[in-house]
Amino acid sequence: MITNVTTTRSTLPDSKALNTIHQTLHRRHLLPARHYLDSGYPSADLIVSSAKDYGIALVTPVLLDTSPQAKAQQGFAAHDFTIDWDRKRAVCPAGKISATWNDVVQDGVAKTVVAFAALDCIPCPTKEQCTSSRKGRRLSLYPRDLTEAIRTARAQQQDGTWQRDYALRAGVEGSIRQATHTTGLRRARYRGLAKTHLDHTTSATALNLIRLNAWWNGHPLDRTNHSHLARLQLRLAA
Repeated sequence: MITNVTTTRSTLPDSKALNTIHQTLHRRHLLPARHYLDSGYPSADLIVSSAKDYGIALVTPVLLDTSPQAKAQQGFAAHDFTIDWDRKRAVCPAGKISATWNDVVQDGVAKTVVAFAALDCIPCPTKEQCTSSRKGRRLSLYPRDLTEAIRTARAQQQDGTWQRDYALRAGVEGSIRQATHTTGLRRARYRGLAKTHLDHTTSATALNLIRLNAWWNGHPLDRTNHSHLARLQLRLAA
């Protein structure tokens, strides 16, 4: 069943709409314990804030590590380094301890830049697996809670149990497909957010009636047939 409808401008990224959705669900006492999302929504900040502010666990595939080592699937990626937040240092896979730990702001975002000494990196036998820099390996880390959240999420989504759990998301995709094929929601019928939101809300109500009718009568949903909305309208009119 569709429990919430949020209408935004088409240029608004999905991640920017999530907090508004959670606020609305919270106000109506409909917050889920687990929120299954596609890959357009997640970020470390949203994973942390959703759990902290609303007690919601986001079940969503997060973006993988984009470091050259991770992309090549060889060498030491950022997640291979042990981060000791309390002592403000990092330990590389070869056992070397970072030389510097600096809290900075990059593009308006708080980060921690960790650097290893060239004297440790250059003669290291595993240097080719780690960095091509002539100075030494550097790591750019988000704040502790964000870094730990994204590392945990990336590790979980590699597990078969997580993947089977995330398969529940297919039900959401089925609802979206039913909405676009039955009510024509791919194209806005009106101008302006207010009228378009009314159209979305009435379409969602119609879909809920279709689903209730199918459930009460023991009929599976036929998402490929466009005429079942018309049949439902005739049945309700009768």
